[in-house]
Amino acid sequence: MMRRSGIWWPRWHSPRFWICAGWMVGIVMPGLGAARASEVRSFRMNSRSAFLSGTLDGIGVDALGTLQLADRVERISDVGEPFLFAAAAHPDGWVLGTGNGGKVLLLDRSGEIEVLFAAPEPEIFAVWSEGRDAVFAGSSPDGKVYRIAGGEASVFFDPDETYIWGLARSGDGRLLVATGTEGRLYAVDGEGKGEVLFDSEDAHLRSIKVLRDGAILLGTAGEGLILRLDANGVARTLYDAAQPEVVAFAEGPEGECYAAVLASEASLVDLAQARARAAERSKNEEQGAGGEDANALVTVSLQDTDQAASVGSRPTGFQGPRSEVLRISPEGVVESVSSFEEETVYSLIWHRERLWVGTGLEGKLYSLQDRRMVLEKDVDERQIIGLLADSPGPAFATANATALYRVSGERERRGTYTSPTLDAGQVARFGTLRWQGQKPRGTGLRFSFHSGMSSEPDITWTAWTESASGGEVSLADVAAGKYLQWRAEFRAADGRSPTVSDVTVSYRQANLRPRIKSLSVLDPGQILAPANFNPANQVFEPAHPNREGIFTTLGRTTKPDERRLKPLWKKGYRTLRWESEDPNGDTLFFALTFRQEGSAGDWLPIIEDLEEDFYSFDATVLPDGLYRFRLVALDRERQGDPEALDDEEISEPILIDHTPPSLGEIKRGSEHWRVVVADGLNPLRQADFSIDAGEWQPAMTTDGLLDGQRETLLVEPPEPGELVLLRVTDAAFNLVTFDISEKR
Repeated sequence: MMRRSGIWWPRWHSPRFWICAGWMVGIVMPGLGAARASEVRSFRMNSRSAFLSGTLDGIGVDALGTLQLADRVERISDVGEPFLFAAAAHPDGWVLGTGNGGKVLLLDRSGEIEVLFAAPEPEIFAVWSEGRDAVFAGSSPDGKVYRIAGGEASVFFDPDETYIWGLARSGDGRLLVATGTEGRLYAVDGEGKGEVLFDSEDAHLRSIKVLRDGAILLGTAGEGLILRLDANGVARTLYDAAQPEVVAFAEGPEGECYAAVLASEASLVDLAQARARAAERSKNEEQGAGGEDANALVTVSLQDTDQAASVGSRPTGFQGPRSEVLRISPEGVVESVSSFEEETVYSLIWHRERLWVGTGLEGKLYSLQDRRMVLEKDVDERQIIGLLADSPGPAFATANATALYRVSGERERRGTYTSPTLDAGQVARFGTLRWQGQKPRGTGLRFSFHSGMSSEPDITWTAWTESASGGEVSLADVAAGKYLQWRAEFRAADGRSPTVSDVTVSYRQANLRPRIKSLSVLDPGQILAPANFNPANQVFEPAHPNREGIFTTLGRTTKPDERRLKPLWKKGYRTLRWESEDPNGDTLFFALTFRQEGSAGDWLPIIEDLEEDFYSFDATVLPDGLYRFRLVALDRERQGDPEALDDEEISEPILIDHTPPSLGEIKRGSEHWRVVVADGLNPLRQADFSIDAGEWQPAMTTDGLLDGQRETLLVEPPEPGELVLLRVTDAAFNLVTFDISEKR
């Protein structure tokens, strides 16, 4: 063994890591089985998913899973409203739609905020900017479209609907208005006169996107349909998503489009009520078709539609991811490019030659690069609800709390990455951190650590160690603990960032004692053999006697963890079987010893370094008598290891009996022969007789039970001169046949 940074490593092997869910945990040495407690184990993070499980502050993870300083994100201003629902670019900054006060705000690039309008309705879910000429805002509920110009605001269009979800300009210059709960698309001319351009069967037209060729993409909430409306007003369904809501669209440079679909409790749409209304309409229609009073109103409660437990747009029992980003090819082929099990996608934009994605409930900004989602920014606010083109941008608006940010295009000068809590499984000593990546001249990369016994870092954890640099960083000053976190501090120079693609932290668990849960003895003669063991191959006989002792066993299987066992029978053999466990997950080795019951002498060896959880051996080498067997479980292959721990269990007294029953007095009568048989150690279990080599017949006992060590058997009298055989077996399966013919 040799010592490296406070950790013992085997001199003759290099470690090979186990891989688990994007992490590598533990090691296996070539030629051995699972890791033993004397070996060093490791936490290894070298994938995008592993790094994303940590906390990023000014740090991004690229498409290949490499940590580096992210693009700098500037916070323009806090908005100061309880909710922010919509945003649009404006020549002077950004137009924002808010709630609960129903305010439309203009946030300029210096961070100053001007209230353009406060609607009577509490929410503004849609805004549209016509430059400095006018701003349009869609209010909800009691949905109306307001036109704000010259410091004045007026109702521009009233569709008599509950929600205004989207506003856009069509190719012919009309204002498009997407609504709910009737799910209609209106086209409104310059005079505020609207016509229904499309009437969906869904309750909500949740999203709208006017494409460069003049076609319109529509996303519904209810059935989760993606529709394409051509210039002639003809609608075609492009996709029917498993998720019930289509929340956002973006258009790429080559005619491809992207859509965000979701089934999320954090949706703004309450589909439980929409489903109840749909069921109500369906029942009314059925009643009308049945000839009953068509004017009678049938009311339907949420319980009637089994949607009482639905929240937002996530139906009861839905098992899929909360969000999914889809790509729609110019030919209409739809494929998934990314899914989010826990996050809700709120916004999409194509900007700077890639797709940007804003999510909640952790306020993360992603971009799609090489068909992989790359984390660009993790903000303190909970939702990124709007993405806007900007230079270089994009800009994005957040809710909970409300604020507006913009991506500056410059790199962060400093950033910190904190790993997730790493669980060593048991109290452990920590060894060395090794990392792979690049550190350009002048940049900085330093690591620090802390440890504890609680799964979440709290005041009981140790303080962070002083940060240190280098390709290998020692954790000798880190207190032993069950949990560990590491932290990396990045510093840029000349616009360049250090990068980290692989981090390995070694540790060694404190050794805990193994435990033998049970030790049992199988019936005499019963053995355990591999499932493919075939007695016809003559392998059934003992294959390799133990030259160091008297005990003979069956041939071992190749690998204990790759075999299944079946019970067989072999006269004279005994089998011990046990269950054991080790808190460290070490491979256990077993030793068996024995001694006669009542003896105060040493335990005598049977076998050592046994890996199986059973042992079958030829017991005929032991004289008749009572014996005890001792099982020792050791968590080291070599007993000389100073940190080895063991457990032992002693069996119940086991009777070894190779002597068959004996024949006693025979009394021959006219009705029965009375034959006495006896066994010195075991009760008798079976007695049969045969006359003139005929079939075996059970011999009765005088007391009706064959269960004692001495019994009197009743045998049917034969004809004179006939051959009478008596076969007797004891509980140890020792069998003997006597000739009890009268001529004897």
